[in-house]
Amino acid sequence: MGPRLIFAAADVVGESAVYDERRDALVWVDIGGKRIHRLYLSGSRHEVWPAPDFPTSIGLRADGGAVVGLRDRVALWDFGGEFRTLAIVEPDLPDNRLNEGRVGPDGAFWAGTMQNNLEPDGAPKAMTRDSGAIYRIDGEGRVSQLTPREFGIANTMAWTDDERFLTADTTRNAIYAYDFRAGALLNKRLFATPLDRGAPDGSCLDTDGFLWNCRVAGGACLARFRPHGELDRLVELPCTWPTSCVFGGPGFATLYVTSARFTMTAEHIAAHPEEGALFAVDASTHGRPEHRFG
Repeated sequence: MGPRLIFAAADVVGESAVYDERRDALVWVDIGGKRIHRLYLSGSRHEVWPAPDFPTSIGLRADGGAVVGLRDRVALWDFGGEFRTLAIVEPDLPDNRLNEGRVGPDGAFWAGTMQNNLEPDGAPKAMTRDSGAIYRIDGEGRVSQLTPREFGIANTMAWTDDERFLTADTTRNAIYAYDFRAGALLNKRLFATPLDRGAPDGSCLDTDGFLWNCRVAGGACLARFRPHGELDRLVELPCTWPTSCVFGGPGFATLYVTSARFTMTAEHIAAHPEEGALFAVDASTHGRPEHRFG
């Protein structure tokens, strides 16, 4: 069975899908739409909440709540409650914003940044510099900078069983590997040869250690890479801007994919209303539970 549409979210920029196995629910953000979704897979009940600023990423907390990356800060949030600031990540770079974020195996929230590419109404804004970095925010709100400010758009966060950290720079069409030791990122190198299919956005690992990467900006597919970066296969998708992916459902056997309609014309969206939807892929493999903050 090929990829199938399971929820017509019409997201401006759907991102940061996570699966909450306690509730059998998918959670994700719409950055440009300033909202957060939760979709229960059993019964298909859908909830949506407004965010006070651009929600760029979301993770699950051990106590059942969420940790949310907003434009310039990381906040603690109980679904439907107030957003409580935990940390402002780059107070000296007000023209930057958070982008990718995920809870790591250390229980901290990891967040990547970029020059802000959004006007206040969510319209595109030109980027002029590479000023993004990777940060770690712990449960006390302490912020640690893990890389130099050299990313155009920091994307993808995955931690392998052999203590590597995988991440990407969308503007460079590059996926990188670091050694992750004692809380530090060392020995940056190219993980995979750049593909001529869009650019790398969000990713997740399966139980075999293969990386599934969404190819945004016209890539219209998922790329699956072997544990040391060789391309294994491409899975074509019915959306042109897939943005993030996560395994969920029984046995973590289904791959769920968010998408975006950012920068697309009204004519294109009218002809392709599935842009910005949530899709499901039977990937013939299994995923892993999300790490939880705290």
